[in-house]
Amino acid sequence: MADEYKGRVRAFFSKLGPGLITGASDDDPSGIATYSIAGAQFGYAPLWISWFSFPLMTAVQLMCARLGMVSGRGLASLLRNRYPRWVLWSSCALLVIANVVNIGADLGGMADATALVTGIKPYYFTPLYAGAMLWLLGWSSYRRIATTFKWMTLVLFAYVIAAFLAHPNWAGVFQATLLPRVQSSRAYLAMLVAILGTTISPYLFFWQATQEVEEDRDKGKTTLAQRQGATDEEVHDSRTDVITGMLFSNLIMYFIILTTAATLHGHGETRIATTRQAAEALRPLAGDATYFLFTLGIVGTGMLSVPVLAGSTAFGVAEGAGWRNSLKYKPHLAPRFYAVLTAALFVGMLLNYAGFPVVSMLFWSAVVNGVLAPPLVVLVVLLSADRRIMGDRVVSPLLRGLGWLTAAVMTLAAIGMFATL
Repeated sequence: MADEYKGRVRAFFSKLGPGLITGASDDDPSGIATYSIAGAQFGYAPLWISWFSFPLMTAVQLMCARLGMVSGRGLASLLRNRYPRWVLWSSCALLVIANVVNIGADLGGMADATALVTGIKPYYFTPLYAGAMLWLLGWSSYRRIATTFKWMTLVLFAYVIAAFLAHPNWAGVFQATLLPRVQSSRAYLAMLVAILGTTISPYLFFWQATQEVEEDRDKGKTTLAQRQGATDEEVHDSRTDVITGMLFSNLIMYFIILTTAATLHGHGETRIATTRQAAEALRPLAGDATYFLFTLGIVGTGMLSVPVLAGSTAFGVAEGAGWRNSLKYKPHLAPRFYAVLTAALFVGMLLNYAGFPVVSMLFWSAVVNGVLAPPLVVLVVLLSADRRIMGDRVVSPLLRGLGWLTAAVMTLAAIGMFATL
């Protein structure tokens, strides 16, 4: 019986791949800052967003995964072959803008958190992290990076423990979780856009589809004809992978909001202006090791997310232009692909020297994602329902409906935010 149970557990984890990594990278430094700001400023009120956004983000990522698996192409390559060039390059422009801002914010968050425990100025660490990731992506592999740094992201479970140690008002927690309340203030609507933007982000759409293609290449399917199509088992495994990744992402989101609401908001600390203030949410668990634990989480998630951001930017542009692209190639075999990746990291790094406060940059990068994502969600829905691409593997009406709902909710939230400016 025990051996059978262990076998099922091993079989379950063997099915986890791109979806789990996507979910882990979703809780990036920008996400951690956004959830912390939400909990500190609004208390338990935003908790309902975690369960509300879960089916929306899951549906979009499932559609992206199915597109990559069935077509054998990345998202930008599909746009290039299916729609006019202005649609392709408009989509890539949205991706590049959102990603570069997010890269800058995440690098700044990593550097600022590292400064907490070293006492060295953050601007020394920003190019160090950017250079390290560029070197690892060019001469190692993202899979090796993920294998190395994914264990650091387990630090995020500290928020789960800290939430209980902070002794929250559980009646208020359950009420805020089960009964959605939307305020019409600019601050609340900006927070809603930011949370949706950091969970349903453009880079995740491109990355999910591309990584399904990369998985096929790992299996020796080097030609488009070999990659096209998917078995029932592959579709089932992909569904398990994506749902698990999105569940992990939303669980962490829920407890970061809950912890910061109980520790910071509960003690009158409603404005987070520095990473030091954000880190204080972990003090009930970590005590004097608070800043060290917080830094581990920020750096670990950043090492997962920034390569995904830069990589998805490079994949989007390279696929759109028809250039050779894969993180499995060394730079001399795909020079234009790596040129775009390098440029994305470099420009993102430069944003940190423009004088923007780090926490504000982390939060507003999430807002940028929330504003730019809806048109891309619409394209994902249209592509995944196109029989010329998907054949008999078109996505279900339920997934399409959730996709349209996602685009509508994110659009309305953005309009509401701008209307209250």
